[in-house]
Amino acid sequence: MSAAEWLSRSVSRFTSDKGSAGNTAAPAAPAAKKAAPGASLPARSTHERLQATLSQKDEALSPRVLRRTLQELQAIIDPRVSEVEGGRRAMAIAAWYEGATAARRRDLWMLMSEQFVANPQKVKAAQAQFAAAVGTPEEAVAEVRYRRATVSPRRRLLQRFSVYPGGIQFLVDMRAEMQPSLKSDKRLLALDVEMEYMFSTWFDVGFLDLRRITWDSPASLIEKLIKYEAVHDIKGWADVKNRLDSDRRCYGFFHPRLPEVPLIFVEVAMVEQIAGDIMPLLDELAAPSDLSRATTAIFYSISNTQAGLRGVSFGDSLIKRVVETLKEEFPKLKTFATLSPIPGFRNWLGKNAGAMLEKLGEKELTALGRAVGFEPPGAGHLLTAIENPLALGEKSPVRKMLLHCAAHYLGRTLEEGKPLDPVARFHLGNGARIERINWAGDPTPKGLKQSYGLMVNYLYDLKRLDRHRAQLAQGEIPVSGDIEDLYI
Repeated sequence: MSAAEWLSRSVSRFTSDKGSAGNTAAPAAPAAKKAAPGASLPARSTHERLQATLSQKDEALSPRVLRRTLQELQAIIDPRVSEVEGGRRAMAIAAWYEGATAARRRDLWMLMSEQFVANPQKVKAAQAQFAAAVGTPEEAVAEVRYRRATVSPRRRLLQRFSVYPGGIQFLVDMRAEMQPSLKSDKRLLALDVEMEYMFSTWFDVGFLDLRRITWDSPASLIEKLIKYEAVHDIKGWADVKNRLDSDRRCYGFFHPRLPEVPLIFVEVAMVEQIAGDIMPLLDELAAPSDLSRATTAIFYSISNTQAGLRGVSFGDSLIKRVVETLKEEFPKLKTFATLSPIPGFRNWLGKNAGAMLEKLGEKELTALGRAVGFEPPGAGHLLTAIENPLALGEKSPVRKMLLHCAAHYLGRTLEEGKPLDPVARFHLGNGARIERINWAGDPTPKGLKQSYGLMVNYLYDLKRLDRHRAQLAQGEIPVSGDIEDLYI
């Protein structure tokens, strides 16, 4: 054996077995090819890398290890192995993934996205057969064949991961980790869309359990409320105990395969009228409300817990189920509303203050100019004047202008036919209407940063949900008379 042959074989040992996805450790990638000074090599597809010999810069797995990893992924869906054996092989991949670097995980995503596609020849042939069969007795059969031809082996791969305990949570976590990379690398889109489709099936609301979360629930579950609360941060155990008090209810949707993880949860307060201020609801020292006098249920926080389930909607069903449950327990409840943040308002106004000023009449513009100390006022003058909204008096023209702007943002601003604000989009899409904008509803630093302290009530009128959805579908946002009065 020559020295060159011996060296080649020795190097191969360091770049093969220990770097495959079937093992828990992977080697450092071989040295990248040198590029000309100042030049950068374009990112290669996995198709190109699998045919290569050497790695390029920023490629975590060498071509040899990449090929071996692909073989291990393909072995998971080998038609000759059982579901159980396929699940065991998937578990080995998941174990490797657990200890892999971010770059090596990304290479695995790329393989799953680019290498497990539907056979283009079979798809083309099935499509032609279907087109030819339209209008004939063979149409139904041809359609079935076409649908089957378009199903990618990637779907079967994901199914095999779901077989073993912890497999569904692994996939959900993996998709969550992928999300920041999707905008910069569209090659991952095929895998992301496939996962969203699979999750929409696996997490259909028909398979979910609605469970009440109480102070007597396991500590591990209550800790998850603290961790995942996304609207009003929970400060500690006293805070969470207040939110689970006798005049409160907290419900979550749970999946049978993730029994200790609420996929989404909602916090509700039973009160005597629609609340316009979040602080009394979060006051740990406040006495519980008298449930015998409660006529209104306020949904003051709804939080999704799994970023990997983005695009899978079950918030609509959660609210409906909770309303039905509350009506059974408290027959006197007549009003169901939210006390919601307006997270996109400050950023929107920063870009549209000038356009809003143009909507004012001469009298209103003059009054506003005097209030801000400059006539005629410009966008910068208005934005400076509203930086301390809590100091504005009830009759202040600046305060009135801020409310006008908020009403316009919530009730008249659409993007692709949907409300611009994400919270508004959620509730209005569920059939609610915009009921009232509340001044200083959230005076916390977070509330001031998001919306100058403003909060909004969305009213769920159970008899008009379908009407409101139809109204929204026609491009008109359903609002109350109080909101209409704020339009300029």
